[in-house]
Amino acid sequence: MTKPRYPELTLLGRSDAAFPKHPSRETLETFPNRHPGRTYWVRFDCPEFTSLCPVTGQADFATVRIRYIPGPRCIESKSLKFYLASFRSTPSFGEDIANRILEDLAAVLEPVRLEVEAEFSPRGGIALNVSAAFPEAAA
Repeated sequence: MTKPRYPELTLLGRSDAAFPKHPSRETLETFPNRHPGRTYWVRFDCPEFTSLCPVTGQADFATVRIRYIPGPRCIESKSLKFYLASFRSTPSFGEDIANRILEDLAAVLEPVRLEVEAEFSPRGGIALNVSAAFPEAAA
């Protein structure tokens, strides 16, 4: 039997894995950045993000965009999909969601730069957009 190339990746290649019920940074899996001397951007567009309104319990819909310049690690996309899907049953305000995603990704990636934007669909004629960045820009 051959040794797996990336033994730390437990979700990739498994169709039997279930979405977690609550967001946890432990869901996020990473692999070594093979180009650590190069500055380059990685971008994920997640147009089908859903969460629950903490007041009404109704579904909130958003497009979440994640951009980062890798440090020592890169995020494995299936684990990111599982992590983001775990917000479906978690009541949270949009502001908290964007900042939690930023904090969890910053903790596991140690990126040079990280930006998270959550663009929530309008409710009552008002749309919510939240942008968070690591490291924080000077005000």
